[in-house]
Amino acid sequence: MRYNQLGNTGLYVSSICLGTMTFGGQGLWKMVGNLEQPSATKLIGRALEAGVNFLDTADVYSEGRSEQMVGQAFKDLGLKRSDIVLATKCYGRVGRGVNDIGASRGHILDAVERSLERLKTNYIDLYQIHANDPITPVEETMSALDDLVRRGLVRYAAVSNWQAWKIVKANEFARHRGLARLETLQAYYSIAGRDLEREIAPMLADQKMGLLVWSPLAGGLLSGKFSAGSTGPEGARRTQFDFPPVDKDRAFRCIAAMREVAAAHAVSVARVALAWVLAKPFVTSVIIGAKTEEQLNDNLAAGELELTQDEITRLDDVSTLPAEYPGWMLARQSSERVPGPR
Repeated sequence: MRYNQLGNTGLYVSSICLGTMTFGGQGLWKMVGNLEQPSATKLIGRALEAGVNFLDTADVYSEGRSEQMVGQAFKDLGLKRSDIVLATKCYGRVGRGVNDIGASRGHILDAVERSLERLKTNYIDLYQIHANDPITPVEETMSALDDLVRRGLVRYAAVSNWQAWKIVKANEFARHRGLARLETLQAYYSIAGRDLEREIAPMLADQKMGLLVWSPLAGGLLSGKFSAGSTGPEGARRTQFDFPPVDKDRAFRCIAAMREVAAAHAVSVARVALAWVLAKPFVTSVIIGAKTEEQLNDNLAAGELELTQDEITRLDDVSTLPAEYPGWMLARQSSERVPGPR
């Protein structure tokens, strides 16, 4: 297992993170997975055995059951808390009240207490705002996160699914006020969805932030079970929940190319898709989710698969994004301004 620096901190996390969205099967999350405690505990134990030290959950996953099951698994496995980097999130609706959602100070302070109780721990390593709140001022959100860090309830602050400009605004506010900054962004990225390379990846490098990738298999579309003209296996998550949205024509071209690479290495298409993401220098950790130990083992093995430069170039070419403004204009006008000696 490879370990990478978490943002601009001194903390290291495994390049593969175990996501727990498949735990619990409550409410809307039933279509994603419905693992009960024994199976969830077994998967966590297997991931840790393979060198994973990073777990990700959220207060909305299975209406809080996912967090409860993670906390119980820690107890059942007799884990040393300091050996695990534990990440969770708040923002999503957790009740019927008008304020049971969002990134306001009130909701954040309420949510963290409930998460700590469910997780059976007295601190959260990485606390992430799960979504962009268009109502709450970013200054309010950052001040609330800083309060949690100062109280010792949270070690590091982060966000998920935010725009590049808003992250920079938040970090600049934190810098001027001496507050805890955002260390990571959790975002969608896959060979079938490379949109964040346009603005977000350069911003992360500038801000010295880490990238945690969710849905690297595009909701199972890149698992190898789907191809052009096929609806996929019955009961597959993607057949019930067509998310995240992707350009299917481009995705199926990627899948066709990955099948050939997979055959050359005698591995699954899913393993190639994960290895491609892991090879990107701006990726800190890839969040994998599994319903079975077989799926988990195959995903974990992606960390050991080294694609050749020719294979990476081929996959890069087949998945290239169409040029969009201002990208094509920046490339045209800066062609003579490249780093290096003159």
